[in-house]
Amino acid sequence: MNPSHTQDAALNLAALVEMAAKRLEAAGVSFGHGTTNAHDEAAWLVLWRLGLPLDTDLGTDGEGLRAVTPEQRLAVNALLDERIATRKPVAYLTREAWLQGVPFYVDERAIVPRSLIAELLVDGSIDEWLDPATTAVLDLCTGNGSLAVLAAMAWPDVQVTGADISPDALAVAQINVERHGLHHRIALVQSDGMAAVPGPWDLILCNPPYVNSASMAVLPEEYRAEPSIALAGGSDGMDFVRPLLRDAARTLSPAGVLLLEIGHEREHFEAAFPGLPAFWMDTSAGSDQVVLITALALTRFFATE
Repeated sequence: MNPSHTQDAALNLAALVEMAAKRLEAAGVSFGHGTTNAHDEAAWLVLWRLGLPLDTDLGTDGEGLRAVTPEQRLAVNALLDERIATRKPVAYLTREAWLQGVPFYVDERAIVPRSLIAELLVDGSIDEWLDPATTAVLDLCTGNGSLAVLAAMAWPDVQVTGADISPDALAVAQINVERHGLHHRIALVQSDGMAAVPGPWDLILCNPPYVNSASMAVLPEEYRAEPSIALAGGSDGMDFVRPLLRDAARTLSPAGVLLLEIGHEREHFEAAFPGLPAFWMDTSAGSDQVVLITALALTRFFATE
């Protein structure tokens, strides 16, 4: 019998989290959908399953000493069993993900929100790049709508459009728009790229499918649980990005900017657009994963091709 399933020993909250973390480590699950390590993911699973706030202090001088009942332990173990057996990201099991402290509904119809662009919206890093008259913001590849919601929260005077090719993802986004009471400022549109959202736009946010085919072939199962259309970017990861930049050159207002996340594909990006002036933004993952490009730079680049 797995010792984590026995019920004869008294257990507190902190010890239960540690036990859960050891199970996750032993099972070899992969992280990256809201957590980066076994302990944080175990805390998320345990606290959610027990109906406790996710910011509960698990220190052994406070809530960490809270006693866990046998029934609670069984419930946590059942959730751990499901996480390990299915390899689904925790967000799909809990139907909730947090981005920059804001809760969002998510399920298998949309990618788990984790964009680094969220940091830049919340900390004001791109504000200096925006024209004072900025009013029209497009969140392309909106997924569950999290960036659209954060943009609307960051700038109360703008109107945001969230666009996605997937009607399923847009149904999830609608839940989040309504959850945060932003239906009057966020419109959702089904669009293949920018076909149905011609602009003009003062700001385009985009976390597109950018994973190159070689990386797609070796993705952990947790990532394969997500819609592949939201991840796969072709042989060099730039299949979506190439037409996007051309379209952005036409649809951005003269003082507009494009904020684009490309993950670990900077080398492929620079090979695809040699000489394009681009500003790499500092994020918690480094300064090579999110790029800002001005409308002027895009217009000049494509004019010289």
